[in-house]
Formats: sequence, structure tokens, C-alpha cells
Amino acid sequence: MLDKKRVRLMTRTAIYEKNHAEEDIKISTYYKKDYASLNTWITLIWITVGYVLVAGLFLLCTADSVMEGLTIVKLILLAAIALGFYLVLLIVYGIGAGNFYRKKHGRAKHRVKRYYRELSRLEKMYKKEKDRS
Repeated sequence: MLDKKRVRLMTRTAIYEKNHAEEDIKISTYYKKDYASLNTWITLIWITVGYVLVAGLFLLCTADSVMEGLTIVKLILLAAIALGFYLVLLIVYGIGAGNFYRKKHGRAKHRVKRYYRELSRLEKMYKKEKDRS
């Protein structure tokens, strides 16, 4: 005879295995700080690459107007503005990415913990049924 609780539990674990298990287990093998730091650094590297590409394209497109009347003071001011914007962008994205990846690790760890708890409940149900027969 099928037990409704066991069928529901099996269904819930199968859905989790299909949708999230592989990624969550990979994430939960890291310490929270290591996972957040690694992915924050990767995000900052990609932000830097993107910023350099966008700044290069901007300079290529507006090279004529930038070069008109360019003096040393204007060049230093332009470089300072670009550097300031880059630093603000890095700080904002660094804080945001750190928070995002810490929360992502916490959610993954929680789901993996619940998954293992449900598997142990299933195992106890099977042992109980085996002992009865």
C-alpha cells in the first residue's frame, strides 16, 4: 500500500533534484565567505572588462570632439572623471555582488539541508515499512 506522505516526500525530492540539486550542492561545498568572495572578484573583473570596452568605444566615437581644444588640464580632468566613475561603479557592484552571492549561498545551503533531511525521513519510512513486513 502506498503511503501519501511518502509519495509527497518522494515527489518533492524528485522535483528538487531535477531543478536545483546539482547547482545547490556545488555551491554548498564552499564556505559562504569563499563563495561570495570568489564570485564578487569574478564580477568585478567582468565589470572592468565591460567598462574598458565601453570607454574605448565612447572615445572612438567622440574622438574628434574630445581632441578639439584638448589641453593638459582638460585631459587630467577627463581622466579623473573616468577614474572616479569607474571606482564608484566598482564599489556599487562589489557591494551588490557580495550581498547577492552571500544570500545565494545561504538559500542553497538551506535547500540542501532540507533535501538531506527529507532523504533521511524517506529512509526511516522505508526501514519502518521493512521492519513491519
